Amino acid sequence: MSKVFNYGADHLTAGICIDIASGKTKGLINGHTADRVRASWREVEKIVHAHHPVYGINTGFGPLCDTRISEADTSLLQSNLLKSHSVGVGKPIPAEIAKLMLITKVHALAQGYSGIAPETLERIIWHIDNDIIPVVPEKGSVGASGDLAPLAHLFLPLIGLGEVFAGGNRLATSGILSAHGLKPLVLGPKEGLALINGTQFILAFAVKAVQRLNDALNAADIIGAMSLEGLMGSARPFDARLHQLRPYKGNKFVAKRLHTLLKDSEICNSHVNCDRVQDPYSLRCMPQVHGASRNAWLHLKEMTEIELNSVTDNPIIFNAEDTISGGNFHGQPMAIPLDYATIAAAELGNIADRRCYLMSEGRYGLPKLLTHNAGLHSGLMIPQYTTAALVTENKTLCFPASADSVPTSLGQEDHVSMGSISGRKLHQVIDNLEYIQAIELLYASQAMDFRRPLKSTPVIEACHQLVRSKVPFIDDDRIFADDINQLHQLITNGELLTTVNNTATANQIILNDDDFGIY
Repeated sequence: MSKVFNYGADHLTAGICIDIASGKTKGLINGHTADRVRASWREVEKIVHAHHPVYGINTGFGPLCDTRISEADTSLLQSNLLKSHSVGVGKPIPAEIAKLMLITKVHALAQGYSGIAPETLERIIWHIDNDIIPVVPEKGSVGASGDLAPLAHLFLPLIGLGEVFAGGNRLATSGILSAHGLKPLVLGPKEGLALINGTQFILAFAVKAVQRLNDALNAADIIGAMSLEGLMGSARPFDARLHQLRPYKGNKFVAKRLHTLLKDSEICNSHVNCDRVQDPYSLRCMPQVHGASRNAWLHLKEMTEIELNSVTDNPIIFNAEDTISGGNFHGQPMAIPLDYATIAAAELGNIADRRCYLMSEGRYGLPKLLTHNAGLHSGLMIPQYTTAALVTENKTLCFPASADSVPTSLGQEDHVSMGSISGRKLHQVIDNLEYIQAIELLYASQAMDFRRPLKSTPVIEACHQLVRSKVPFIDDDRIFADDINQLHQLITNGELLTTVNNTATANQIILNDDDFGIY
């Protein structure tokens, strides 16, 4: 039986949000929350009847905020808003991201400060529960005044317009509603504005990034440990005493994990008294580099969790006599952490590429290009070209979108966050990072085979065996793209991390830690 989450009442995290989207948790509106939503909706009705000007309820929008709207037209104003603001372009965002937008919007509206009608909230939840997800173009938001264009597309289906993904197909909303015996909603005063004002496009990308980057950080430590074993590097730099002298939370965690992963390894123990004084930075500084990326992830997670439980539309309705037109819709608080996380993700790829290069050099007892037949065979020469290309592509994506602003709305909205671009770029970098990690896994597994008959620890050996169940040892040249794609799948489908968890003993802190979880 699935768990239950009470929209507008319980505390939402990235993990819970993803669980609602996947069907592991069911989101509900409880009675107390429903009463609060209904009370806010009635306050908006009072404003309409009182004829006191309140932005977006009986006035125009943006630079038209001084234009008064008649009581009779307050509903038409809202449906016009959804249509006129649906100006997104480009490919549709993934359906999962659009579903996360719906979930995060419901939680914000259900807090009772937005004047949304209970029936409108129920219809959005119907879309979530039935996996009928609006089609939302990827481009068009500047990340302030809310994610206007994507949110307008997200809620066109409420008024019978736009398209949805249903049952694996892209369909017109009108046909889907008819098939389920439903009619388009007639939006009341303030509802259209409440729907499209907010940061849910930025936020949905952040929620998914919290999960994806956390997985990538975990993979970085595991694969980095395998590379260290292949290169016969030292585990001494992971001594807890060293990191207590510079106690960044992420650094200490990575050092502890690497120490645990490598403890009692035959490979490590075989060269304790060798004359190598210290390893290259890409091995020795994993706690500092991976740890710095973890610190950035922690910041993103914290900011995302605050945003998940915030009210981000405008104006805020406290009651009919107390409304505030503010700026809670501005995406800057999320845009900067997303740009920070983008750099953090790119750096994981950067250091992984250096380890690939190191393993191909023919140092520390490894054959050049990790093949005994270099010359006739190129061995693992060219996969590192791919990591180099991906690393450089990631560098070009690291320019912070949040550092830019282009005025909009005839200057009324004269500073915007561009956080929507920050969110999308972060996922492009993670896409590239996952391929870089697949290539490092190819190199690390090959390097470890040259250390036989020595073995590593049970966790690392289990990961090596998983790789070898999909990709055989490289004797002769072959189409390495096939190997890379196989290993990429191991990383992205969670098999690698599942193997780690299933192998670790109860007293080992490998992947589970309260600070570094997504819940």
